[in-house]
Amino acid sequence: MNINPRTVAIILHDILVATFSWLGAYWLRFNLEIPPEFETAALSTMLWVVPLQAVVFWHFGLYRGIWRFASLPDLKRIVMAVGVAALLIPVVLILFRVSDVVPRSVLILDPLLLLIVMGGSRLAYRAWKEHRLTSVLHPGSKPVLVVGAGSAADFLLRELARNPAGFHVLGLLDDSRDKQGRLVQGVPVFGPLDEVAMWAAKMEVADIVLALPSAAHEVRKRVTQMCTEAGLNVLTIPSLEDLVAGRVSVSSLRRIELDDLLGRDPVMLDDSGLHQFLTGQVVMVTGAGGSIGSELCRQIARFAPAKLVLFEQSELALYAMEQELPQHFPRVPISPVIGDVKNAIWVNQVMAEHRPSVVFHAAAYKHVPLMENGNAWEAVRNNVLGTQIVAAAAQANGVGKFVMISTDKAVNPTNVMGATKRLAEMTCQAMQQHQPDQQPGGTRFVSVRFGNVLGSSGSVIPKFQKQIEAGGPVTVTHPDITRFFMSIPEAAQLVLQAGLMGEGGEIFVLDMGEPVKIAELAKLMIRLSGADEERIRIEYTGLRPGEKLYEELLADDESTLPTPHPKLRVAKARPARPDWHMECLNWLGSPEICDEATVKHRLKTWVSEYQPGSA
Repeated sequence: MNINPRTVAIILHDILVATFSWLGAYWLRFNLEIPPEFETAALSTMLWVVPLQAVVFWHFGLYRGIWRFASLPDLKRIVMAVGVAALLIPVVLILFRVSDVVPRSVLILDPLLLLIVMGGSRLAYRAWKEHRLTSVLHPGSKPVLVVGAGSAADFLLRELARNPAGFHVLGLLDDSRDKQGRLVQGVPVFGPLDEVAMWAAKMEVADIVLALPSAAHEVRKRVTQMCTEAGLNVLTIPSLEDLVAGRVSVSSLRRIELDDLLGRDPVMLDDSGLHQFLTGQVVMVTGAGGSIGSELCRQIARFAPAKLVLFEQSELALYAMEQELPQHFPRVPISPVIGDVKNAIWVNQVMAEHRPSVVFHAAAYKHVPLMENGNAWEAVRNNVLGTQIVAAAAQANGVGKFVMISTDKAVNPTNVMGATKRLAEMTCQAMQQHQPDQQPGGTRFVSVRFGNVLGSSGSVIPKFQKQIEAGGPVTVTHPDITRFFMSIPEAAQLVLQAGLMGEGGEIFVLDMGEPVKIAELAKLMIRLSGADEERIRIEYTGLRPGEKLYEELLADDESTLPTPHPKLRVAKARPARPDWHMECLNWLGSPEICDEATVKHRLKTWVSEYQPGSA
């Protein structure tokens, strides 16, 4: 072991402690007045005792640790060293025939004093280095309450002690009765989570930190709503995934975001099955630069495919993915391809060149108001004809699995976009029917239906964020409108799982949880921004063309069947007219451009549950 100046200082400290402990033991033994004869004995025996203790301390490695990080293992070493030294002292005094009398009580008091002073000095030094008295040493730091008194809160307190980062913790809150009234790192646990507003007012605290990385989202949402209603600023520690991956530390506090509240519990994936499905395979994603398509690419890249083919119409979106993926997945070969899914010749050529074994078809026009009126013909051609072309190319080029991304707006549609996605589902089912199960090497066609995803392009949440940043107003179409929400990563993971499980012809329905009122969502986002509804008001603008008050995941005459995965069910959709498929394809292949009324009439012919204009 290298002996540096700090080690020398620690050794001298322990020698001084041993000296004063030995003398102190005599002092206590004789009620603070040592008789002259015993004073001489104390000094002469000390010449034997202190060197012996120093040797024992060195032998037990008391000088290998760092005082700043002194902990329970260091205290155990001190106890063992002091205990062994206490046993050796009378043996050495007898062995070397030291004539001075040592009272038995001194042999007991000395190790006790040593333990108190040696252990206490180390812990005191650590407490000083970690700025336990942050409020005194750093008067500019903010007082906070921490919600949660588990391991995450313990780590947070330790890191804030070493690096206060502008905060000092006054107390903790936890629903566990066993923890209430106790101390965590010297900080008291006051009471349950529901008392957060009361304790914040009592302690004059304006900032609350959520230390609940593994708690259910409903708990975090409930606490956040209580805090925002009380005008408190809510911070949170990073997610459990980021902490485990080591990307951030527990003290990297940030403002709580909508994903923290509307997200759901982690998705359990069949990793071994997905490795067989994707690892070492050529995988193609259409619409690879969109919200869902880009996240699918990231999730697929985790499973190390032999090649990832990115098919995208937008040059800018494709360029962004071409730059991003190699940075995070340098070993995954990618092939960025510009193209339109309606160009049958090019789609066939791309598939013939790359020979994918799995295709995820995410390319679609999905913005309801934009597709409703002047763009209805392009919507039906892109969403239906594009699906047919990509599916036919997949079948012709021996693709094993074709997974089409659908939407909850395909159920009892009231708009063109929803009706076109229902037709796209029916197209996949028709392709499966025209390919008997017994055909070897056939393509299996699967559709996956889900609702809105947080932060997707064109969704309501980025729109609200921009309106709040601009100072309002926040525009909501109707006070009672509701939507389903899930995070983009969760949606992509469940799409992969559905693709793995699909045997052909199924429409998988994702468990979207409970619907969210858009007006309540707007109010929550305003509060999270630190404002209130007096400063940023909400305006109701009326339902847009084709918009429904609520979305459904199953049509009235559909039922579902469970699957082995708790968040996936299979919809049993109504049968379509036998002749609809060729009739639809002939119409879509027509060189003439159809007007909005014709498009809606034709859609109504094939999608009987379509009610145009019904909101």
